[in-house]
Amino acid sequence: MKSYKVFIMVAVITLIGGMSVGASAKVKCVPKIYAFGFAASFNDSTVHFTDIQEIDSAWINEKNKFLIGRDNYSYQLKNYFASIGMPHRTCIISFALNRNDIEKKYKKMKEKYEKAGNFIIKNLDGKDFHFTAIKPDDFDLSTNK
Repeated sequence: MKSYKVFIMVAVITLIGGMSVGASAKVKCVPKIYAFGFAASFNDSTVHFTDIQEIDSAWINEKNKFLIGRDNYSYQLKNYFASIGMPHRTCIISFALNRNDIEKKYKKMKEKYEKAGNFIIKNLDGKDFHFTAIKPDDFDLSTNK
């Protein structure tokens, strides 16, 4: 029971700390970012990688270069898999502001799964799935003062 209370306290402190950091952050639109998606399931050993894609007009936090709406990008990939009969995938997006950086991230992550040897790696072609740029909501933009 004590560990549950400690967990709740840590979660509340983290949430409050995140709100104060977010309120002082500035948000800006960059002409493009480079990104790839990754999807996995705890129910099987298949992992999916999207192609590296250019996303036009993405929004980032100026201070730490964090992608605004990253959860929405992940949900785009998650919804794609649900639409093709593969629900319950855990999806992430990895991005960079230049092509070389994202290629390094992509290569490193893919090699990690190849070296493990117990995963089936599938590539998701850009013709089948492509990320759509997310415009931040009013709350995200209000921090740009």
